[in-house]
Amino acid sequence: MSRTCKLGVLAALALATVPASASCPFLGGQKGSQPDLGVGVDRALGSYDDSYYSGSGADFSRETYEALQADITAVFTDSQDFWPADFGNYAPLMIRLAWHCNGNYRQSDGRGGCDGGRIRFNPERSWADNTNLDKALTLLQPIKLKYGDAVSWGDLITLTGNEAIRSMGGPVLGFCAGRLDDASGFDSLELGPSPEQEAVAPCAVNGTCEFPLGTSTVGLIYVNPEGPLGVPDPAGSAADIRDVFRRMGMNDSETVALIGGGHAFGKFHGACATGPGADPTDAPEAPWPGTCGDPDSPTFGRAENTFTSGFEGQWTVEPLVWDNAYFKDLLEYDWVMTESPADQVQWFPVLKEGATETKDEIPDIIMLTSDIALLYDEEYLALVELFASDLSYLDTAFAAAWYKLTSRDMGQFQRCVGTDVAPPQDFQLPLPEAPTDLPDTEGAKSAIMSILSSDPSYPALFVTLAWQCASTYRSTDYLGGCNGARIRFSPERDWAGNQSLDQVLSLLSLVQDEYPDVSYADLIVLAGNLALDLDDLPFCAGRVDAAEGDELISILEPREYDDVIVGVRDRMKIRGLSVAQMVALAGRPRSASHMVALGFSGSYTDEENPALSNAFYVTLLTETWEEVPGSNGQEFQAVGRSGIYVLATDLALVWDPEFKAQTVMYAEDNEQFLKDFASAWTAVMNADRFDGPTGNVCDDAPDSDDSSDDSSSDSDSSDSSSSDSDSDDH
Repeated sequence: MSRTCKLGVLAALALATVPASASCPFLGGQKGSQPDLGVGVDRALGSYDDSYYSGSGADFSRETYEALQADITAVFTDSQDFWPADFGNYAPLMIRLAWHCNGNYRQSDGRGGCDGGRIRFNPERSWADNTNLDKALTLLQPIKLKYGDAVSWGDLITLTGNEAIRSMGGPVLGFCAGRLDDASGFDSLELGPSPEQEAVAPCAVNGTCEFPLGTSTVGLIYVNPEGPLGVPDPAGSAADIRDVFRRMGMNDSETVALIGGGHAFGKFHGACATGPGADPTDAPEAPWPGTCGDPDSPTFGRAENTFTSGFEGQWTVEPLVWDNAYFKDLLEYDWVMTESPADQVQWFPVLKEGATETKDEIPDIIMLTSDIALLYDEEYLALVELFASDLSYLDTAFAAAWYKLTSRDMGQFQRCVGTDVAPPQDFQLPLPEAPTDLPDTEGAKSAIMSILSSDPSYPALFVTLAWQCASTYRSTDYLGGCNGARIRFSPERDWAGNQSLDQVLSLLSLVQDEYPDVSYADLIVLAGNLALDLDDLPFCAGRVDAAEGDELISILEPREYDDVIVGVRDRMKIRGLSVAQMVALAGRPRSASHMVALGFSGSYTDEENPALSNAFYVTLLTETWEEVPGSNGQEFQAVGRSGIYVLATDLALVWDPEFKAQTVMYAEDNEQFLKDFASAWTAVMNADRFDGPTGNVCDDAPDSDDSSDDSSSDSDSSDSSSSDSDSDDH
């Protein structure tokens, strides 16, 4: 599948950041087409194509970007007969589109978000929560056709949400452009509902879904607005809201600001009890046609006869105006349950005891159980009171939370392009500016080589350190990697898979003391490269160091899976690795002492300092394996051979037929293995060296250092881990 690099008008405004030669990843490293919901690996590392990005946006000026904004704004008040605008304005509908495209992001694996524009495809397009958003996409189609590849669907949808907020007087912090369009919904399969979702994130009872899913209900963006499992329990709904929003990376203030700020606009639709009609899966030619009203009426199934959520009404009396009335009304009235025309529970306001206004002055508004929930939680209630009393505080909180909502899946600040990009935000894990002049690493290289030659166990440990540092990278949300060297700090250094690596870092600290211009991050990768002892292994310097750890890093910690093959395959996909890359990287030699420190019995070889070779694959295929007693199926020993151990994640390479084919190939061809390993290793080490949305500072950079050396330190280590230990598996 070609992941078309439709970066948008803003790309031209940042040509100094994103060179015209920047490129775009393709499925599994292959050009071609991908069937809808087919197989493959999108967002592949080290596999790019310039055909879509080259020249895209190069002719766009600031004036043209402003013309795009104007074209978007013009859509809002141009009501169309096929889908008449509520209150004569599509802006609230477009906010819903942008929210639902971006809001399904989850921290557990970085999946979701509007990068890719996959709300256009199944499974997302058929979610109940996305009912009738196909109409919003249809309204934007003329703009997409006008600007073509210069603006991606992901950017267009998100920018339209921003402009909708602005058009109604709301605050917008900025716009991080650079989303890439996917050609299918392949990368949303794990969001569900699908067999892939059930494999990696099962949910026994839909409506009570837990981590690693983001939502409580597959098919909804957050929670059931009617209450947990449809029960109108505000206190229970508040607990669900906090749980789900935290899984998606939002704190209490951001959560309440987003709910109330978003509900300042628009209305919901539930004109009858017969529903919206067939979804896009069942009726792709005319999804959600509507079933409400007189079939002979020109507004049958739309306008006043629309069914979207099944609720009917509006949150505020001025649904096209930004204000804090939502919060004021929540506090000013008591709320009583009623039912919509679709027989769904919603709440209407009544006067509080002792109120001075009359019943005639009660606004014609409603709330949902998930709104009333904010009154039933002490922390949420305090925020409701704050936002009700201080509109400027709400302005600031909502603008920041909306920017976070719409930018979390874009990764680090360096990937954003355009002149409206907000300053670096905490959720982007900002780092110091990269050096303009690359450090001279020759002296550091010599010092590292001296350390490697001083103890035969060191080479494997240095490679383990480099792998553990860099392999946190996720292609799903572009977070992780070794830039910043946060493995030196909690929480990352405390992960089970990083046990005993402090001693390796302490050795590198001696080098850093002598060569302070070389960052720890560069030293970690350089030492790993040198320890591999591969000819012509490129090294790209210029990484920087974070000053401290960040709790957000904890989302990158490897999680456990119920099925070992599912786990290996899922981590492969999250990292953007192809099968060949994953299998090649699994063959790195590992330190037996480090494996023991992790709680295992040993390694696949009893050599103290094994050279990087295809011996791992030969051993996997030629030995007979039995489970190590007490290992809970996580470790196996070779029958009849003392001291030879592998993990279940290693044996997955022979249990899975696709993995096994690659394993056999490497067992037969050591030269091919070494070549593929070097390529895959370099791709992982450099994956987080962003230069705009598709560029990498290492792509065209001359090697800062040829990491090979005549002195032999012929070991590479990394623990292909067990899920129980949380050390890294392939």
